[in-house]
Amino acid sequence: KMTLLLALVALISAFGSSFQYGYNVSVINSPAPYMQDFYNQTYFDRNGVPMDSGFQTLLWSLTVSMYPLGGLFGSLMVWPLVNNCGRKGTLLINNLFSIAAAVLMGTSELAKTFEVIILSRIIMGIYAGLASNVVPMFLGEMSPKNLRGAIGVVPQLFITIGILVAQILGLNSILGNAEGWPVLLGLTGIPSLIQLLILPFFPESPRYLLIQKGNEEQARQALQKLRGWDDVDDEIEEMRQEDRSEKEGEQFSVLSLCTFRGLRWQLISIVVMMMGQQLSGVNGVFYYADRIFQSAGVDTNNVQYVTVSIGAINVVMTLLAVFIVESLGRRILLLAGFGLCCLSCAVLTLALNLQTTVSWMSYLSIVCVIVYIIGHAIGASPIPFVMITEMFLQSSRPAAFMVGGSVHWLCNFTVGLVFLYMEAGLGPYSFLIFCAICLATIVYIFFIVPETKNKTFMEINKIMAKRNKVEIQEDKEELKDFHTVPGGQAEKKEISSSNL
Repeated sequence: KMTLLLALVALISAFGSSFQYGYNVSVINSPAPYMQDFYNQTYFDRNGVPMDSGFQTLLWSLTVSMYPLGGLFGSLMVWPLVNNCGRKGTLLINNLFSIAAAVLMGTSELAKTFEVIILSRIIMGIYAGLASNVVPMFLGEMSPKNLRGAIGVVPQLFITIGILVAQILGLNSILGNAEGWPVLLGLTGIPSLIQLLILPFFPESPRYLLIQKGNEEQARQALQKLRGWDDVDDEIEEMRQEDRSEKEGEQFSVLSLCTFRGLRWQLISIVVMMMGQQLSGVNGVFYYADRIFQSAGVDTNNVQYVTVSIGAINVVMTLLAVFIVESLGRRILLLAGFGLCCLSCAVLTLALNLQTTVSWMSYLSIVCVIVYIIGHAIGASPIPFVMITEMFLQSSRPAAFMVGGSVHWLCNFTVGLVFLYMEAGLGPYSFLIFCAICLATIVYIFFIVPETKNKTFMEINKIMAKRNKVEIQEDKEELKDFHTVPGGQAEKKEISSSNL
């Protein structure tokens, strides 16, 4: 059952970390014109001449794209930090990045420097890169198996709430104006401050305590607090079993994870799902949304309110995913989510091409945007992070998050850079590329990704070991190769899978 403590841990870690990831994704959209004026004015005050328009475009694209680039750097820090400082410790250290960036951004106008904003976007990106990987790992390791999916979607829920809050505060009438934007950027430090004050009172991940620290007593106490009862022997035993199966192998580095045959399909699956998540065009759809609504006759001044309502749909559908992921399972949500995205990209291409000739096509394109966002919110956005937690055991999980997180941010960065050129060259046909990517992801998930609902990490590992064995057609002689890679772990997996 869900205990109060577990619910609080999920809320505080998601609010203190994931919320800000979402907040900073959309916080600079609304005040963009005022911030660009500030860049211009500062440049003029320093040099006595106005800024060249090419230079201004470069500065602004740096302001936008430094965030996902920082996210990539943050993802590369996941493995060393979570192994040395623990999951909770990493989240606490991470708050310092966010608070520093918030102070810098909030005071940038007073200090008359735009360089600080660009620097702060990198720092904020590092923060988001760590948060987007560590929170799902922390919560996934703390949750009982029957709630792991639901709690695993909570970080994504808070990302969408962060986006929505930034959209609301960014309305011209609130903070999205010439005076308010430094406050809008600086507010991001407040959730971090709250997390820094409250999170130390919560337990560390019991799996980390038992398997990596070898401290069964602390792990047992943490579990008893989280579960709300004293009898946690079954879960402790399951962790011990996982610990034993991994004893002879050391902690996986990213390199050993990438070359290790026993985890081949898990790794490919994570990379495919993360690429599908980011390359399915979600940034493109958000980017296009304003124009789609304008062409449908929404007044320019009201477009920002429509954007907020899209943000609200995103939150509501992600909240729905929290409640249905345990009953429907991960696979169904992934397939349905990518399926809706694929369909809406195809229809959107048609609608955008015909909207000048057929009057009602612009309304169809609005429907497509909404369907796309629903698809992304129930499957493509939240579930891949849940799957990384579930498909890997303790020794390989940090490295897996590092790989998955890096792919996530690298693709995010690429779409940000390439989309404007794609759109200039292909126009509405750019959505056909997204449609194809969604379709390819669906095919892969359908044939390769197993259902992980209600299974222990060991059970999921056995299913995947079987797949790794079937796919590579191992025979008994070839098992000797396995002794060279991290310890006897693979050997164990193979034995357990041959018993299946």
